[in-house]
Formats: sequence, C-alpha cells, structure tokens
Amino acid sequence: MHPGELKRKVLLVEPNYKNKYPPLGLMKLATYYKMRGDEVRFFKGDLNSFVIELYSEKLIEKFNAIDSIVDWNIHKSSISTYLRTGFSSEFNKLKTYSKNFGPSIEKWIKYYRKKYRTKKIDEVAQFDEICISTLFTFHFKITIETIIYCKSLLAKNGRIWIGGVMASVIPQEIQKETGINPIVGLLDVPKVIDSDNEIIIDELHPDYSILEEIEYEYPENNGYYAHMTRGCIRKCAFCAVPIIEPEFKDNFSLVEKVENINKNYGERRNLLLFDNNTLASDKFPQIIDEIQKAGFYKGATYVDPNLLSLSMRNLKRGINDIGYRKLFFKLVKRLSNKLHGKTKDDFFKMIENCGINMNVLPKKSQLIQLYPLISDINEEKLNKTPKKRYVDFNQGVDARLIDENIMKLLSKIPIYPLRIAFDNMNHAIDYEKAIRLANKYEIQHLSNYLLFNYKDRPEELYKRLKLNVDLCEELPDLKIYSFPMRYSPIWDDNGYHHNRKYVGMHWNKKFIRAIQCILNATKGKVGRKKSFFEAAFGKDEDEYFEILWMPERYIMNREKCINNGLKESWKILFYSLSPEEYREVKSDIESNKLKNTTKIYSSSKLNILKLHYQIRKEAILSNSIEAKEIISKSHQVMSSISLIG
Repeated sequence: MHPGELKRKVLLVEPNYKNKYPPLGLMKLATYYKMRGDEVRFFKGDLNSFVIELYSEKLIEKFNAIDSIVDWNIHKSSISTYLRTGFSSEFNKLKTYSKNFGPSIEKWIKYYRKKYRTKKIDEVAQFDEICISTLFTFHFKITIETIIYCKSLLAKNGRIWIGGVMASVIPQEIQKETGINPIVGLLDVPKVIDSDNEIIIDELHPDYSILEEIEYEYPENNGYYAHMTRGCIRKCAFCAVPIIEPEFKDNFSLVEKVENINKNYGERRNLLLFDNNTLASDKFPQIIDEIQKAGFYKGATYVDPNLLSLSMRNLKRGINDIGYRKLFFKLVKRLSNKLHGKTKDDFFKMIENCGINMNVLPKKSQLIQLYPLISDINEEKLNKTPKKRYVDFNQGVDARLIDENIMKLLSKIPIYPLRIAFDNMNHAIDYEKAIRLANKYEIQHLSNYLLFNYKDRPEELYKRLKLNVDLCEELPDLKIYSFPMRYSPIWDDNGYHHNRKYVGMHWNKKFIRAIQCILNATKGKVGRKKSFFEAAFGKDEDEYFEILWMPERYIMNREKCINNGLKESWKILFYSLSPEEYREVKSDIESNKLKNTTKIYSSSKLNILKLHYQIRKEAILSNSIEAKEIISKSHQVMSSISLIG
C-alpha cells in the first residue's frame, strides 16, 4: 500500500460445501492483500450467519461508544439472537443492561434489526474486494448462490474475483449466471489483481492464520500445502488439469516457503504436494533434494509446536486478531479439559480474574492478561513426543514414468502413502512394474485411484482391483488400498453437468449404483485382504456381475439375505429367465427403475422378480412376513414352471 492510500476491506470466501483441504488459492491471496496493507477476513459457512456476525460487531461498537461501563462483548449472543429472530425476550434483556442510556441502546437495536430484516446490509458489509474460490462443477448451485450473495456485501465500485477449478473449466456458465468473468487458470503472472506491482500471487507462501477464523475444520489440517511442479505432460480427455495448468513447469522453492510458514504460523507435521505429474520433471532429483532440505528426509520427526505461545506472539504483533483470538481461546478450552482437582479450580479462577466468560470469545487485552498466568501450565501439558513425518504426493504419480532410479529417489523421503493412478487396464504392465519396484525399495504403503464409468467396461474395474489384491497376496509386506473413483464429465454434448448422474458408454445406472452400495459398506476403499475383496466384489467375474445385477438392498445387507434365503430365491429366478423374459426386464433393471415401477410384466416370474427389487429394508432386517412371502412366491413360481416343464 502506498503512503496515503486507503486500506481496503477484503473478504475471502469459500462456499459452504464439505471439502478435505483448505483453499490454497485464498490462503495465498490473504498473504498478498496483507502485504499490501489491506484488512482481510476469511469466511466459510452460512453467509447469513456471517452478516449477523458483522451486525453484532457493529452494534457492540455502537454500544461501547454509548456506555463503555457495560462489557457488551459478553452479551454478543443475545445481540445475535435478537437480530436474527426479533424475540422480545432478548430485546428486553439488552435494553436493561445500560442503566443510564437505555433509550439509545433501544434505538440502535431496533435500527439494526430493521436493517437485517429488510436485507439492507450496506452499512456493515462494504467490502472493497471479495475473492471467491470454486471447486468441483457438481458444487455449481451452492457456488453460484454464494457469488450472488456476495454481490450484496460489496462496496460501491468494489470488485469480485472468482477463481479455482470450476471457474477455470466453466467460466462462461458462471458469467452467464452471475455477470462476473472468472479468472481462468492460475495467478502465475503479475498485475492480475493490481497493476502497480510485480508480485506473482501463486508463488507466495499461504497464510495459515485465516483458517483459525472459521468454525469449519478441514479433515487435513496439519500439513504444508505446496506444489513442486505445475501442469502435466498428459492431455487426458477426462481431466481438467490442461485447462487450469496448461503449461508444465517446475515451481519449487519449498525450503523458503517452509521457513516462512514456520516463522509466521508454526511448524506443520506433513508435506502435501498437489502436483499433477511430478515425475515428468527432468529436475526430479533436485525436487527430492529440496524436499529433504525442507525437513522431510527418511526418518524425519516432528514435535507439536507451542501454539498457545505462537498465538500470543502473533496477537501482540497484530497478526490476524480474529483468527488468533479464536485459536488461543480454543487452546485454553482444550487445556482446561486436561486439568483436574485444585489445578483446574485455580485455572478457572485465573480465567475469571481476567474477566473472561468461557461462553464468549474474549477480548485481545483479556487474553494478553491471561497468558503469563497459564503459560507454565500449558508448557507442562504439551505433547512433546516426536511423531513421524510423511510426504504425500496427493494427486498421485504416473506409473508410466516410474523406473528403478525414480523409485530409488522416492525411497529417500518418508512417502506415505505412495499414490499411483491406475485408470486403465492398458497401463497394467507399467502399474504392476511400479508396485514391484516400490516393494523392492521398501515403500510398502500404497494407495491408488481407479477411474471407472469412463470408457472402461465394468469387468475392467474388477480386474484392476483383483490385481492389487493378488499383488498383496504375493508380497506380504505390501499394503495397497484402492479407491474407485466414479467419472463425471465436466461437460458433454448437451451442455455442462452439475451433478453426478453421468453414465459411461459401457455402464448403466444399476451397475454404478451397485458399485456405490459396495463402497458404502467398505467406506470408499478396498483393502488388501483377499477374503475382504471376494466378499465385497465376488470370487470371480461371474460372481462380480451377479452382485451388479443383484437388488441394491441385497448388496447392502448381503449376509442377512444369504441367511434368510432372499438372495438365493432371487438368484434362482434371475438365472432362470428365458431370453425373451430377460430382454423384457433388462432395460428396467439397468435403468434402476425396477425398484419403483408399477409395470405388470408378461410372466408371473418377472412379476415376482420385481418384488425382490422393491422389498423394504425393514422387511429384510426383521425377516418379516413380506420377506417370507417373496421367498415363498419365488419357490412357487419356480415349482409351477418345473411341473409344467
């Protein structure tokens, strides 16, 4: 920021969908805007709640100016509740807190309640810059709703920036829905946001402090997030990488980034690399060297940093007061749960003496007062046990590029797990070679992605899964966990897809649903044990296809259906269908419509078969009259056919 230039109010937003990893692009933007001297906030969640938060902050500011004797901060919950609901009980409580200025308090409460109710939020939500990240196209609806809502949070002449995966792959559709042209690709050139500097945002270290501002906790929240390369040498038709990162290039300054993160936000345990094809770099030996220098060498360990101390240091430095107030208070609550007896009683007395209410986020000054009183207790309770560090090439590595030298280099770092894509049976030879090399160099925890529902056939998924199980049987130290990933196109000939209903050319809805039922039971992954695999997917391809045709409730409750005879009665009926009967019912099973149809078929056998696909889950679990009648009718119709025959 130049001398005399006004500080901008910046809001970074991630739509309120569930996702595993923090938004790296927004974290880098936070660093950029703060370098410029701007005021930055991050939010993920219900934006309506964020507006209530802004109104509450504004009211507390007003109330403090009117009557500073009252600690309005401890009444924030009542303020928020009244703004949101208009409940008279909350209103009556609030206006009694100030003995001398009740009418003024009452006036401002009513004023902001009316503002909120009429959705006039201009006074509290005037952001000069709003940056919104996007992820997958099946999050289209919630992302568009988020963008449109954010328009109402914008100051006059303010700007909205939209970037990320979805913004890059379907920019025209976002523009059509919102009137805003998204950023396509990376912020890897200067002057995209501002024209008065040469900063390349994509090369900045991410700001981890913004993650402390939100309630949402990312499942993966203790890693360094980085890229060593950008782009991919492959141009797979099913992949968005060529659009987002069209040029393959090396991009590593990992040591410097890790040092910056350690200095400003504390050490992280693991290293997550989001490269799309690291092995394609002719500088791969240097990449491995850089990873080792950053602290991720074979046998490397990590000790949890003193986050309470770090939070206090950053609060005193004025680094993200909102984020570090929240983190500090969260750590205080965790610490209290580790204490007992007199120590715990004394701990809460110290908190009380600092004027802190454990139900309300304390002021910065209260936390600064509390810290020296509890720092020794916190130090005593810190977990100082060294933990192993891991490196995760999260997007997987390319089996076609693996050779002896590559695997030897990978074995120098604590890689866990080694992820290898296995999207096509045409790559089976390269894939198996890579697995055997990994085992040779004692990289024995592996994970792979298996794309299905693209141009593959259903039996190819079975063959790929079985190959992994067979390799684990042969190489007993090997542990391969497979993750079948259903293909959904970014777009097709009929326009963009914003859901996951696409059916590949060799698949059908019933088979896809059957795979989903199996994966629901296995929590999305397929383990190394042969008995586990065969129970889930079948002992051979014939049994696999039998499972795919099976009613979905039988797939999900297989043991019960075997024991009560439902599965066997269905199987007898299904395999006894004549060619004509099979043709008559085939499309209804494949389209997964048989479970809801009221259609009357031409034979009693088909009408009884239909009952198997329509049986209620409760009837299966309780082995009710409904289940027994279906079994009985199945045997009767088969007996009558046998007698006629």
